[in-house]
Amino acid sequence: MAVRKVAERIARLKLSGWLSVAADGRRLFLAEDSPALAEASKLDGCYCLTTDLTPAQASQETIHERYKDLAQVERAFRTSKTGHLELRPIHVRLERRTRGHALVVMLAYRLVLELARRWRELDMTVEEGLQTLSTLCAVEVQLGKSPAVNEIPQPRASVRKLLSAAGVSLPAVLPHKGVCVSTKKKLSSRRK
Repeated sequence: MAVRKVAERIARLKLSGWLSVAADGRRLFLAEDSPALAEASKLDGCYCLTTDLTPAQASQETIHERYKDLAQVERAFRTSKTGHLELRPIHVRLERRTRGHALVVMLAYRLVLELARRWRELDMTVEEGLQTLSTLCAVEVQLGKSPAVNEIPQPRASVRKLLSAAGVSLPAVLPHKGVCVSTKKKLSSRRK
């Protein structure tokens, strides 16, 4: 019984390649296989990747590169769940709406990657860039009884650099539809 428990513990700790247990009456003896331990010690501090692919299907370098790509996938999920994309919480009940919400978030993530690539030279993160762009505004202009238009004032130098790096050119004026758009959701009075 004790031998079995120790053997199970050795197996659980993944030491069975170089450590074994034996019993002599009421005494237990651990036996160390020194050559096997020396061989296993060569990989101390390293990680090993195992795969069921043959060398003809994928080289060692390809397998290693795909493993390293997992960090980018994890970063994508972290970015989409936090910060300015906020994939969760999803308050939709229908499958097609959930899929639609996820698609919009993935497209937004693609935009974040593209902005990060374009703004890398400016030494600015996407979040800092979006914060700077939030100062961009439009001024409603109406002359007499003519229809109103939204005029975009000349942006600051930092905003111009961001827009230029992103490949965006602003029009001088925008048609005014009389619609007020707010990007921040206001709390209802009963929730305050």
